[in-house]
Amino acid sequence: MPRERILFVTGRLAEPALRQVLERLGPQAGFEYEVCVLGISVAALMHAEWVRRKLVVPAGIDRVMLPGWCQGDVAALGRDLAKPVALGPKDLQDLPDHFGRQAATPPDLSRFDIEIVAEINHAPRLDDAELMRQARSLADDGADVIDLGCIPGETWPRAGEATRRLRAEALRVSIDSFDQREVEAAVAAGAELVLSCNRTNLHWAASLPAELVAIPDDPQDLASLEPTVARLQECGARFRIDPVLEPIGFGFAASLGRYLEVRRRWPTAEILMGVGNLTELTEVDSAGVNLMLAGFCQETGIRSVLTTQVVNWCKTAVREFDIARRLTWHAQARRVLPKHVDSRLVMLRAPRVRELSGAALEQLARQIKDPNFRVFAAGGELHLINRDGHWHGRDPFALFAALPSVTPAHAFYLGYELSKALTALTLGKNYSQDEPLDWGFLTAPESGTGGHGPPASAPGGP
Repeated sequence: MPRERILFVTGRLAEPALRQVLERLGPQAGFEYEVCVLGISVAALMHAEWVRRKLVVPAGIDRVMLPGWCQGDVAALGRDLAKPVALGPKDLQDLPDHFGRQAATPPDLSRFDIEIVAEINHAPRLDDAELMRQARSLADDGADVIDLGCIPGETWPRAGEATRRLRAEALRVSIDSFDQREVEAAVAAGAELVLSCNRTNLHWAASLPAELVAIPDDPQDLASLEPTVARLQECGARFRIDPVLEPIGFGFAASLGRYLEVRRRWPTAEILMGVGNLTELTEVDSAGVNLMLAGFCQETGIRSVLTTQVVNWCKTAVREFDIARRLTWHAQARRVLPKHVDSRLVMLRAPRVRELSGAALEQLARQIKDPNFRVFAAGGELHLINRDGHWHGRDPFALFAALPSVTPAHAFYLGYELSKALTALTLGKNYSQDEPLDWGFLTAPESGTGGHGPPASAPGGP
């Protein structure tokens, strides 16, 4: 069966690099190719109407691929050429990924085997509307069970009613309390899990028609867990074990060792880890912490975690762990590293930074003949380029002061784009004009340029 033949359209500056990338793709790319160099130095300055006037498609071509930054009506161009026309990636170095994504089946990240129990902190202090809002939000983020976090020393007379409300919304519920009245009311209303159980409440908790979380009497003494586990086994009670994860500086490493020891002593037992003890009590962005703990749980056979998202640095902890449990399941099940699979947890920086060289920017500056500003972040500096000049530096205020007069609307636009570009330089992210910065799963779309400037032109485009 003949392979598809693609015509790659480029400019003089990008031709050598394009040919090198296409040669590296080789036969495994699944297509044959030709390269057409049109009469322009910077491929990214092409416009579909200009291409229509200049391009002659050779015989035998099945599809035409234009530089990713090419402007204009590509669909209309395809109709005029009587050939399918598509935009390639905005950086020609991304061509292997571009065609790999089209040819290969994306990794299946739908599977996981770690349950997320998400706690609503101080649930008794919330009214019904707020309790339901938080419960729905946690479930939407990926929580499997909603945990009602009670307040030690107080009895919540509405624990049963709150549980019934959540169950009426088809939400699974657990109760986090040592108060017998609270726990029994919640279990009677449909709570399926009780946190927690040790020798202080074993005499009544062991007979509950719900699953229990068994914890040591003294978290640093694993032997204090054994009588509770033994009694629950004698009663035929359903339970999972939590040796208690300790914060950094308060026995964190030793507590990880206790999870390994529990797995050794009770090889078939269900185990729960309270990951919130680390994410909430460590002042650091929580995504990486969640991924590391998910990896530990995956390899140890810990099939449930308790988490919460109270402190601001872990406000998205449930969504983070939901992504992490899928990635770690995939890594272990497929025996692959958890990289180049799913980058949604790379939020602070970019997986790989791409930026134009100084020579490419100078070449671009010589080619631009219109007044619209192109904005770049490259070489540790901000760059503004139009037909009147090339301004660059680290301080956006100094750059703006050096520009010719602009309208208020255009000033707002440039300020917004320069702010994004400076953020990208500061954090090591990729910046592309008129596109949102990539914040992983937190990335939000932008509404567009408002007509104040074309997308940034990149001579690296095919």
